[in-house]
Amino acid sequence: MVLYWLTAIAFLMHSTAGLETKMFPFTMPNVRPYRPELYLCTPVKVDYTRNYYIVAFEPNATMNTAHHMLLYGCGEPGSTTKPIWNCGEMTQGDSDEDSGSPCAGGSHSQIIYAWARDAPRLDLPQDVGFKVGKNSPIKYLVLQVHYGHIEHFKDGSTDDSGVFIHYTTQPMTKLAGVLLLGTSGIIPPMKKEYMETACEITEKKTIYPFAYRTHTHNLGKVVSGYRVRTDDEGNDHWTLLGKRNPLTPQMFYPVSNYEPIKTGDRVAARCTMVSERQRATKIGATNEDEMCNFYLMYYVDNEEPLDMKYCFTAGPPYFYWKNPEVHLNHIPDDEASQL
Repeated sequence: MVLYWLTAIAFLMHSTAGLETKMFPFTMPNVRPYRPELYLCTPVKVDYTRNYYIVAFEPNATMNTAHHMLLYGCGEPGSTTKPIWNCGEMTQGDSDEDSGSPCAGGSHSQIIYAWARDAPRLDLPQDVGFKVGKNSPIKYLVLQVHYGHIEHFKDGSTDDSGVFIHYTTQPMTKLAGVLLLGTSGIIPPMKKEYMETACEITEKKTIYPFAYRTHTHNLGKVVSGYRVRTDDEGNDHWTLLGKRNPLTPQMFYPVSNYEPIKTGDRVAARCTMVSERQRATKIGATNEDEMCNFYLMYYVDNEEPLDMKYCFTAGPPYFYWKNPEVHLNHIPDDEASQL
């Protein structure tokens, strides 16, 4: 059974600067994770007879129980018949349980919020919101929680990790979006490796970045994101959007530069990984694997967010900024990648 959002269990919270907001507690339905590295999803159906605007995310979780959480906006959820399902990238051959992606194949899918490492509440800038419902491709929200360890649940305890969603029905013209930059690839043993990605903004839209978030597992040392603009002489100018040690709280931080990103600009991200392992480490879903993610949160003014939601490359040993076919120059040096 799919839970309906924005009905009787929405609570009036407060009015700030004339903005009346309500809160919806979107949490796991007291689940009991039964094995490590389990990804579980639960859906909620948005009332799509009107528009709603999400203005804040208040996490209800601790890193002692949840490795990380993602909030997806979907056209259809990965399951419409089950209140919870296994939604990891790797279901490990579990044929005896319901499994699937967070969003149904072929439907709209985007990440609108991410949390890890005891990150605090996120409030969007004034007059900015994520539009869901009637005039949005987002008809469902899906909460995904990654349970890296299950020691806390061996005594029969259950979990209600999730996020309290603060929203309004007042129309907003500044609509928020998230662009996720990341890579695939392999980190060789006993080596420092750069995992890099870059994509051009081809849509005729201007986006205004305001927050970023980094995410790796254990080998990440620095994650940085840039806007790259090419001048008339063909020189690339790299503007830092954000740089963090990914092992600090993985919250959304204010960007380093609020200048707009326009058509023809490129967005780029680099994860500096250092491995002291005797084995290669691949990109994957578990703590024994790695991830390289840079989330860029932005808004558009009086138009819809980008159709592009993801910017991914094959990563090492196949993709690097320095590859001739990538056509980047004046690349930040090694020291520029350090904190």
